[in-house]
Amino acid sequence: MTNQQKLRKLFAILDEIRSYGNAIGKMSFDMECCAPEEGIEPAGVDMAVLGKHIHKLTHSKRFEKLVQELHADSEGLTPVQKKAVEHLYDDWSKTKNISAKLSYEMDLASNKAYGAWLSAKKANDFSLFRDSLADLIRYTRLAVDLRDEKKATVYDTCLDDIEKGGSIAQLDAFFAALKERIVPLLKRVVEEGKPIREDFMSRPVPIPRQEAMSKYLLELEGLRQSALVLMTTEHPFTTNFGNHDVRVTTHYHEDSFISNVFTTLHEGGHALFMQNEPQELHDNHCADNMSNAMHETISRFYENLIGRSEAFIALVAPKIRELSEGVFDDVTDRELYEAVNVARPSLIRTEADELSYCLHIMVRYELEKRFINGEITVDEIPALWNAKYREYLGIEVPDDARGCLQDVHWSGIAYGYFPSYALGNAYGAQILHTMKRDFDVDAAVRAGDLIKIRDWLTEHVFSIASLTTPDEWIRAVTGESLNVNYFLDYLEEKFTKLYELK
Repeated sequence: MTNQQKLRKLFAILDEIRSYGNAIGKMSFDMECCAPEEGIEPAGVDMAVLGKHIHKLTHSKRFEKLVQELHADSEGLTPVQKKAVEHLYDDWSKTKNISAKLSYEMDLASNKAYGAWLSAKKANDFSLFRDSLADLIRYTRLAVDLRDEKKATVYDTCLDDIEKGGSIAQLDAFFAALKERIVPLLKRVVEEGKPIREDFMSRPVPIPRQEAMSKYLLELEGLRQSALVLMTTEHPFTTNFGNHDVRVTTHYHEDSFISNVFTTLHEGGHALFMQNEPQELHDNHCADNMSNAMHETISRFYENLIGRSEAFIALVAPKIRELSEGVFDDVTDRELYEAVNVARPSLIRTEADELSYCLHIMVRYELEKRFINGEITVDEIPALWNAKYREYLGIEVPDDARGCLQDVHWSGIAYGYFPSYALGNAYGAQILHTMKRDFDVDAAVRAGDLIKIRDWLTEHVFSIASLTTPDEWIRAVTGESLNVNYFLDYLEEKFTKLYELK
């Protein structure tokens, strides 16, 4: 049997796995967007039952034999096919010792945890989520312990899973570099910065008007509307079932119209990545293998580097005035630009400004590495969270809902994700610096030609992400490994000018 014949047999199994995975994903989407409260837990059970079939397929003798043989001898496969086999072998190596029973229990715990988190957040009571979180941490450690190969600590292993090559040592150095320059700059902004007008930011705008703005922004970003869905949820996210079915969610607040603009731009960035990987990758089961930081690079790129630029605000300000039906008619483009870039310590990560945002990520990173590695207990999390917000941001956390329950991420077995946001900020600034060598980005934005940006990213960024490690990817795009100074220089230049600091 040739390797191409073996690959076709493997792909037949993967086609079935993908169908089960899509079914689970669509049920999860339904659970987070429109299921009644009493239907959340039963939906989680349904998903876990379907997960049994995926486990059975990925642990079958036939599947394991094909993956091992093609990994050992890939002659005759295309480069994309070889990379697909590499990803499959890597995933199989990490999960091959997990039994069907344990896999089902982990799926059930993860699916149940979402409902527990939602209830806890609504009730403002961490104790309602405490047991679910403890279960997920226990399962994370157990799954890592079952591996043949693992990193120095459980959390190092999680980081390497999320961002290949990632480690506590790497991230400690990364966050130290951010803290060294961001903290004093934020202090100067707060103490010395000029006053910025903000009185209009909480003016109410009807939800239908906000929904129209979201649709306008997604189209402006260059998304194919025929392959896109927009819905609402408690904690916005974007998911996909191939490049022809991408689903964006947001959360509308009547008195926070501007906030939704940036949520939509952020999720639209994820959607652009999902719609624009090469078809060859989808055809060969190689798509969606980029790291989380690669994905967050694009969402943060559109939310901040493009969305909060003066050029973009000048572009969309007329649309904001039109759709808000006069609510912002007395606000100039410059006033709007300054207001959406106000920098100050705040409670909520998703509402944080560019300058202080990474401090929010540091809080989560420092807690996560300690509770995953067993250095602190689950019961200590709320108090330590509050202490770190006091230390890093000078903020008193008033309650659990606006504290350690504000994010959905700890309700799933995906620890190590939070650093992806900060890494994405740094990658994005480095990519923007490179993009500006090829064309005038601000001019394209002012002209409303965001398609030019999408097409550049498609050629240079999206096309190779699933085929490379993070370091290979950023070096291929920009010519050098991650250099945090591009991001820090960008912040210092922007906020020094914005606040007229000496």
